[in-house]
Amino acid sequence: MADEAKWYVVHTYSGYENKVADSIVNAVENRQLHDLIHEVKIPTEMVTEIKDNQKKEVERKLFPSYVLVKMIMTDDSWYVVRNIRGVTGFVGPGSKPVPLTEAEIARFGVETRTTEVNYAVGDSVMVSGGYMEGFVGVVDSIDLDKGLVRVTVSMMGKEVPVELELTQVQPLG
Repeated sequence: MADEAKWYVVHTYSGYENKVADSIVNAVENRQLHDLIHEVKIPTEMVTEIKDNQKKEVERKLFPSYVLVKMIMTDDSWYVVRNIRGVTGFVGPGSKPVPLTEAEIARFGVETRTTEVNYAVGDSVMVSGGYMEGFVGVVDSIDLDKGLVRVTVSMMGKEVPVELELTQVQPLG
């Protein structure tokens, strides 16, 4: 059942993000809705501000007036979140909530996932996706943060470096 939970974006009145997030968490506790509403987040970033020649680290909201909620969408969970004071609605056409895509989740840094690969720099690999599918190459570099691997492929007698997604490469053997 946990696999069905998706991230939804809730629109709030400006400045109500923290109150809304706290109210959702309290509603989950009070009504025992842990199985439906899993997580509440307000995406923030640390920014260095310089005022009067003083550097100061401040936390800034990435999406003012929005709160992210990981939940299983049912009539009950929708009703609870929608009726929290300060919530103006879910993001989606009409008032139909639309979950974030995997790409949006990654781009917004909603969930941090650790990526492990079963190959290393210098290993021979088979390209298993993209326009170079079927070619064999050698791993030059791996960038786990960006999800990319750089592979040198031998093509028509020339060494050609290509950048691929981590999932488009399989170790040989």
